[in-house]
Amino acid sequence: MAALPILEFVARNYKNFNSRSTRDALFAYWDHVQKGGRMYVAMAGAMSSAQLGITLAPAIRSGLVHGMSVTGANLEESLFRLVAFDAYKDFPEYRYLTKNDDTRILEQRMRRVTDTSIPEDEAFRAVEKYLVPMWLEASKNGERRYWHEYFYELIRKLPKKLFEGDPKHCWLLAAAEKNLPLVVPGHEDSTFGNIFASHVKAGECSASIVKSGIEYMAGLYDDYKQLSKGKGIGFFQIGGGIAGDFPICVVPSIKYDLQEPVKPWAYFCQISDSTTSYGSYSGATPNEKITWDKLTEHTPMFVIESDATIVAPLMFEALLEMQGDPKRADAIVKASRAETAKALPKKVRAKRAK
Repeated sequence: MAALPILEFVARNYKNFNSRSTRDALFAYWDHVQKGGRMYVAMAGAMSSAQLGITLAPAIRSGLVHGMSVTGANLEESLFRLVAFDAYKDFPEYRYLTKNDDTRILEQRMRRVTDTSIPEDEAFRAVEKYLVPMWLEASKNGERRYWHEYFYELIRKLPKKLFEGDPKHCWLLAAAEKNLPLVVPGHEDSTFGNIFASHVKAGECSASIVKSGIEYMAGLYDDYKQLSKGKGIGFFQIGGGIAGDFPICVVPSIKYDLQEPVKPWAYFCQISDSTTSYGSYSGATPNEKITWDKLTEHTPMFVIESDATIVAPLMFEALLEMQGDPKRADAIVKASRAETAKALPKKVRAKRAK
């Protein structure tokens, strides 16, 4: 019998507030994929630098993730963690750094991301040696690809002797191996987006070798139609910003702009520290998305106002456990739900029983 310590911990301890939302979102994610549904993950922030790949990569390989939207930074930083792992430096007391401290970090050719830092030479410049020739070749041959396709090709052909990080923890490698449907909206806003722009400005590369964000959306129409077959596809959003805003719009765009039938997203969960505020899309409640025809009043919806670097790995690890022993997982979920139902008012319990 497989051990399910994370699931058991969540079921036993996560009773109220954000912990309850985490538990309920986890159970609903499991319900959805158990019934044959698919899940689309949107990833913002610096999750790759925070090593989310430790749990995300196995989740991709095991079929818990079926499509993704990521920022350009998350895309490249997954690769950096693989090829330059040993050169990263951590700054656990980053809150107490002075301007002079950060200047010294700059002079060490390190690029700080909160409490860790990406090494300029071992990451950016090392990868540049491989990626720029691919752009030059594509410009010469008049080829056009999506931004992530260059990274998929690169990570597949990189010699394994260059790997410093554990390949099992690289979500980009896992996605490339599966040729996972991917969109990278706003990829220009990344280190390699800037590097690419410099080569375009110098006349060495053609900007047209990279397909545009509009083409990403056009391609997402087809991906969504395929992924939403059967039990539909859910939306699991880590952080806010364009990584989530861009792909969730595919549903109303197919319905109103293409004027074609489309299923709404079958599940929605956002993990974010963006609290509800006036005019903030990242902080908007899921109900607002109903008015944009992205979700419906019947869509399972969850908002977890917490640190994604804590919550997302916990949920992915629990889901991986559940895959290992689905029968026992179902029993734990059922028991937890039954216990929770006892605390509900009688009218609510009666309504849910129907």
